[in-house]
Formats: sequence, structure tokens, C-alpha cells
Amino acid sequence: MKLGFVSAILDGSSFEEMMDLASSLGFECVEVACWPKEKAQRRYAGVSHIDVDRVVKDPDYASYIKAYAKEKGITISSLAYYPNPLDEDRKKGEAAAEHLKTMIKASRILSVGMVTTFIGRNQNKSIEENLELVKEVWPPILTLAEEENVKIAIENCPMLFGRDQWPGGQNLMTTPSIWKKVFELLPSDHLGLNYDPSHFVWQMIDYIKPMYEFADKIFHVHYKDIKVYRDKLDQVGIMAYPLDFMSPKLPGLGDVNWGRYVSALYDIGFDGCTCIEIEDKAFEGTKEMIQKSLELSKKYMEQFVI
Repeated sequence: MKLGFVSAILDGSSFEEMMDLASSLGFECVEVACWPKEKAQRRYAGVSHIDVDRVVKDPDYASYIKAYAKEKGITISSLAYYPNPLDEDRKKGEAAAEHLKTMIKASRILSVGMVTTFIGRNQNKSIEENLELVKEVWPPILTLAEEENVKIAIENCPMLFGRDQWPGGQNLMTTPSIWKKVFELLPSDHLGLNYDPSHFVWQMIDYIKPMYEFADKIFHVHYKDIKVYRDKLDQVGIMAYPLDFMSPKLPGLGDVNWGRYVSALYDIGFDGCTCIEIEDKAFEGTKEMIQKSLELSKKYMEQFVI
């Protein structure tokens, strides 16, 4: 397994600055944020370290990106973009789907072969209604992925944290039960998971058992922790806004048992890229604190990842 991080935490850094830092800290890979050039709608969104439109149109730029990564000894684990292709506002959803298609083409050109994203959800419709939307929106995206030989790894984040995303959240693929339904609807070897245990912690789901059941669908891995505040949960209950009783933390500072998690990865024979995802507000104040968060997380995860 390779150990890396998600580049979205380095908003404001250029591609070169981001890759230089990854190299200087001894990381092996980076999941590179590739959002379109637009105003971010939420934290960690809107970050773009590679211009995928330019990759598709400019062979010299694409060659430069590949050469710089090779020079620094850093593998680009995936091109990352986490929008809502099933957005109730269909213009937004269609724009997200089109950018995903561009990312798929860029991922092939850059010899990355992976795109990490969300499947999306209309937050005001039921699971059953959203499954019908999946059947409408996703087949053309997957067809392109198959043609380009690029895998799509869906993160299991519910994208349900506050009032703006209530009641259903903005990403459908959040539980093993729904995974089964989606994989039945879209039976493609190019569709799988970007597995993040932290989202199962606050949903009160066992985050180890599904790893064995869906071993062949785990394409990419996140290392992010979640801390559930039991005193707050006792006050508001699990039907409250999730951020009312939990918060994202650096690996080792929350409730995930990382030894058991990485042990399961070894059990299932996973040998791909595993990326630390920083969303801990305690480490966001300055560039120095962000760098320290990467250093601390790497030091902690190196206990398990070899």
C-alpha cells in the first residue's frame, strides 16, 4: 500500500507547491483535487491543483504534470472531485456530470486511471426515487469510464451535516445495503468504492465487516477519523444534525480503530493507494498547522501502513 493525502487541504497552493510538500514530507501518493474553476459551495470544495480541461486540450501541459510528479517521486492516486450529479437543480447536476466526464478523460491521459467522487443524491427524494435517478444519470458516465479504462471510486460520505443538506443528504452510496442496490443497477467493473471508515462511525455501522464483503469493490482508501461526543449525542440523539454530536479528526484522535482497519485491508489483499484526509478544524488556522496535521497523521499511520 502507498501512503498519501488528499490535496484539498492545501487550498491556495499551486500544483508544484503541493507536490513539493508531499515529496518533502515523504509521502508516496496524492489524491489530487480537480474542481472546476468556480466559487466553492462548501469547505474543502472548489480546490483545483490540476486543470483537467487543460489536460484534455493541451498535451504539453499534460506531459508537464506527469513529468513533475515523476520527478518528485509522487504517484497521483486519483483525480478528485466530489459534487452532486443528482442535484435537484438539474443544471448543477448536469454540469457536475460533464466535469466528471472531463476528469475521466484527463485521468486516462495522465495515466492515473482513477477518479474519486460522489454518486450524488436529490436530498428531497427517497432512496427508491434516487435509485431511479442513478439509472438515468450514471450509465453515460460509466460507459465513458469503461472506454477510457478509468475506475470510478465513490466515497461513502452521506454529505448530510447540517440544515442545507437535510433531510436526505447529497450522496446516496452511504451504506452496504445501498451499495448492493447501486452495484446491481450499474454492474460495471469500473465502479467501486473510495472507502472511508469515519462515516460509518457516526452512522453506528460496523466499518470492518463490509470490507470483506466488498473487497473487490474497494478501489481507493481514505484515512480520516471521527470523534463522537457521547454527552452531546445523549442530548440530541442520532436524528439530529450530525455535526451536533460529532466532528472530523486527524487519524488517531477519534474513534476509528486504525489497527483493525488496516489489518482488514491487508486481509483482503488491498495494495493500492491510501490517503489521509484532513478535515480537523483544530489544525486549520495556519499553513504551519496544516503542515503539522499532515506530519502528525503520517507519523501515526506509519505504525500500520508499510
